[in-house]
Amino acid sequence: MRILDFDHVNLAMPKGEEDKARAFYADVLGLSELKKPETLQGRGGCWFGNGTLQVHLGIEDGFRPARRAHPAFLIEGLEELKARCEAAGHKVTDDRENPDYHRFFTNDPFGNRIECMERINR
Repeated sequence: MRILDFDHVNLAMPKGEEDKARAFYADVLGLSELKKPETLQGRGGCWFGNGTLQVHLGIEDGFRPARRAHPAFLIEGLEELKARCEAAGHKVTDDRENPDYHRFFTNDPFGNRIECMERINR
């Protein structure tokens, strides 16, 4: 037995905020919205992906954002994404503590922490 890969990351969001999720995950991050299975559509939330990864946003009663736990997206063109986040009003915090990556942290519209990182060619 061995774990092969991730299928998806699930993050919580407040009820009725799907348009804010689309504005961030599709418009800023550039992920495509994925059609949820018909049996799950009534739950609300939305799914995004790019063929190799998926982010599922599910409704959580009494929602509280994940401030420490987070997905880390491996990016090609980190500075471009940083500019897109800032232009959309998302605060970006640079972090150069990992010598193998340039990276920054931001938050989705609900306060969930998001890490974006690009490998440094060595």
